[in-house]
Amino acid sequence: MIYCTKCGTKNDDAAEYCMKCGAPMQIGKTKHETDWDKRCEEECSGGRGGHQWRIFWAIVIIIIGIWIIFELVLKELAKTNPSLDWVNAYNFEFWWVILAIFAIMLIISGLRIIVRPR
Repeated sequence: MIYCTKCGTKNDDAAEYCMKCGAPMQIGKTKHETDWDKRCEEECSGGRGGHQWRIFWAIVIIIIGIWIIFELVLKELAKTNPSLDWVNAYNFEFWWVILAIFAIMLIISGLRIIVRPR
């Protein structure tokens, strides 16, 4: 089903003219479909704030990667290599950082929902 761009009446897909107002049916997207696509793109991909979210998640992934390398790789190597004994002096309690990151993400997402224009 397609909608008339002039009056908004629902017509068959094969209709060449609107059955209510007689306006020619255009091939292509109606204003309603274009608006819907734009809204979906903004909501689904982050819209104007998408770039900041990509940077945010890149930083989160880098921090988690550094933590994994330090805690799992270097500490294991320090057991067999005495030159890495300095690694055992540091103990990162990383789980609070993960919780803080998710808390900040939830707060920002909630604020975007509240402030988003309708």
